[in-house]
Amino acid sequence: MLKFLKGVVAGSGAGLKDLPYNIGEPYSSAWGSWVHHRGTSKDDGAPVSIFSLSGSNANDGHLVAGRNGVKRLRTVRHPNILSFLHSTEAETLDGSSTKVTIYIVTEPVMPLAEKIKELGLEGSQRDEYYAWGLHRIAKAVSFLNNDCKLVHGNVCMASVVVTQTLDWKLHAFDVLSEFDGNNEASTGPMLQYEWLIGSQYKPMELSKSDWSAIRKSPPWAIDSWGLGCLIYELFSGLKLSRTEELRNTASIPKSLLQDYQRLLSSMPSRRLNSSKILENSEYFQNKLVETIQFMEILNLKDSVEKDNFFRKLPNLADQLPRQIVQKKLLPLLASALEFGSATAPALTALLKMGSCLSAEEYGLKVLPTIVKLFASNDRAIRVGLLQHIEQYGESLSAQIVDEQVYPHVANGFSDTSAFLRELTLKSMLVLAPKLSQRTIAGSLLKFLSKLQVDEEPAIRTNTTILLGNIASHLNDGTRKRVLINAFTVRALRDTFSPARGAGIMALSATSSYYDATEIATRILPNVVVLTIDPDSDVRSKAFEAVEQFLHLVKQYHEKTTSGDATSAGIGISSIPGNASLLGWAMSSLTLKGKPSEQSSINSSSTTAPLASSISNTSSVMNDASITPVRVTSRTDLTDLADELPPPSPTSTDGWGELENGIHGDLENDTKDGWDDIEPLEDPKQSAALANIQAAQKRPVSLPKPQVSNSRPKSTDGDLWGSSVADPAPKSTSRNSNSKTSTVVEEEDDPWGAIAAPVPKSSSKAMNLKGSGSADDDLWASIAAPAPTTGHKPSSVGRGRGTKAAAPRLGAQRINRTSSGV
Repeated sequence: MLKFLKGVVAGSGAGLKDLPYNIGEPYSSAWGSWVHHRGTSKDDGAPVSIFSLSGSNANDGHLVAGRNGVKRLRTVRHPNILSFLHSTEAETLDGSSTKVTIYIVTEPVMPLAEKIKELGLEGSQRDEYYAWGLHRIAKAVSFLNNDCKLVHGNVCMASVVVTQTLDWKLHAFDVLSEFDGNNEASTGPMLQYEWLIGSQYKPMELSKSDWSAIRKSPPWAIDSWGLGCLIYELFSGLKLSRTEELRNTASIPKSLLQDYQRLLSSMPSRRLNSSKILENSEYFQNKLVETIQFMEILNLKDSVEKDNFFRKLPNLADQLPRQIVQKKLLPLLASALEFGSATAPALTALLKMGSCLSAEEYGLKVLPTIVKLFASNDRAIRVGLLQHIEQYGESLSAQIVDEQVYPHVANGFSDTSAFLRELTLKSMLVLAPKLSQRTIAGSLLKFLSKLQVDEEPAIRTNTTILLGNIASHLNDGTRKRVLINAFTVRALRDTFSPARGAGIMALSATSSYYDATEIATRILPNVVVLTIDPDSDVRSKAFEAVEQFLHLVKQYHEKTTSGDATSAGIGISSIPGNASLLGWAMSSLTLKGKPSEQSSINSSSTTAPLASSISNTSSVMNDASITPVRVTSRTDLTDLADELPPPSPTSTDGWGELENGIHGDLENDTKDGWDDIEPLEDPKQSAALANIQAAQKRPVSLPKPQVSNSRPKSTDGDLWGSSVADPAPKSTSRNSNSKTSTVVEEEDDPWGAIAAPVPKSSSKAMNLKGSGSADDDLWASIAAPAPTTGHKPSSVGRGRGTKAAAPRLGAQRINRTSSGV
């Protein structure tokens, strides 16, 4: 029998040399004669606990009982019982004598007494943690007594250890034996190693060795008594030295006192079953126990219960012990999110719980879960990740963002939900600085080009703001090719006045990237046009921008005049206001993502809520950041007149050839959406003649009073659509393409269609062309009558009813087509 037990113990290891673990420093306390060591794995350095028990020879009674404990620990598995990993038995020479030692390797744990001192909990938090720990041990004891018909025999504080997640677990199985209740005729001891139990922990019948009474008692009688001893030691803070001390109930909570007394009943048959204390005790009904129990059976809860629970969890976590929240609840929550059993509100709770962690712990416990969640198809999870990206974005490494996060985030650019597209756009403020140049040029800029002509005006505006913010992360070639065209050809001609204002501010914020030639020939002509913009705020920004860029050109003039050819040839420096402008753009984009504002956006599908959210953020940030550049501190973004500004005289400005951009294997990735804009043609006429022709093509903006009472979008479109001759730029584009003999297919250049004018303006311009005046007479748009009938000059006076006008329009289209043939 002894050889068999020895073989069982040594079955998982042949000796100390073969032990794949390093034995570290011991703890100050352990159960019985065992020594509890810290340890690590030799393979990966993972922490473990190593228990050792030594004897003078192989037949030592403690070693025999220890082998019983090893066998029981290997075969009995339960979440609240210490997890066994490895064991071995080794013989060593201690002088002239031989020393035999048993080693047990388990999950990393710490003695309960030492862990309580380390936590230092007090008051209600201490009671809640004790209740949760006792709940765990009571479950383990109930499992042994009721399910396995086993008797532990020595439940006390020394037989309880605490894991890294602060779970309490039962160990010390040296005395563990089967309950022999059916063999009442037997007179021998039921617990073979009962002599290991301290006399202070023995109930009366065990002290008298009355095995007949023990066999007649219920299986839980001895361990219920031990559970009472554990409660006394826990709340008194003292190790039990005499059985009589159990009568001192001053430290026992009132809600637990009655159950405590029943556990220590002098009659074994009347002692409280540990399973009953779990079901009926008022003491175990507290927030911590209920929260952890809910998390552990999360898969059994329905979606309504989960939503309610996770919405309350962030506030509930503030009331629970911080150590328990970080070491127990946080891993449970992360696991639930990874495996899909938790709903989207759980993400808010996860980030709040993780906010108190150190940077190292945050990277180990929170970030891996977040990175995995980016691959989720749950739209609510994706929205939550983007809404809170500022809380964890800076902790993500550039490699993780570029390879694992961005490919999933980029799907949001094409999402059908405008709210998700906008959140994706705003997230780039955090993620773009961590992207590689290949990803920026080959993917991000293409998506931003599409968003700059998005149907939602707020998204178009924020795209311009974002481009201004990430300009410093673009290389020189990409900046030359993208910024001016994005800000002038698109943003400054947007029908949404805040988008035009954003274009002006973006140009000012990035002024250090433009040379004098670009400012004089491409920026100033486009900005000057907006000094007569219908929106007062756009006009104010335009005047400030003109003043800023003229100041830069004047610096260039002074340098060239003084003979500083080197500085003049390279470029010019920006004025100090650029930093403030860039800060305004970043703050505006960031503040717009507040949950309160997003909820209002999400509740409506119209353009107005998105515009109002921009208005709120812009008006807040302008006072603090725009002052150094003398830009007006008010951004009137609530005016949704959507009036189309006159086209710029430099509508054919393009990227030109890329000289300093991405090269080599990135040449095929540089089609980022702005390449459809025609290149600048070589001037073959005098400047005066060019200005006159440009003025001829420029429509006359209608007086402001006509628009003041017409706030609906449809009315504004009629006002501007009838007076803007949009087909002219289209014809110029065709001529330019024919000169260069280059045909750009739509599938090769997806931006060709996007660069076209707004549909409303385009359709109304076609009506003008149908009248035969737009192409033949460049002054026709200026001589057009009032906006209400300006698109149908020949129908004035013929009929005022809408029914009479419809046949006339049809006739015009037929005549125009036939004449064109």
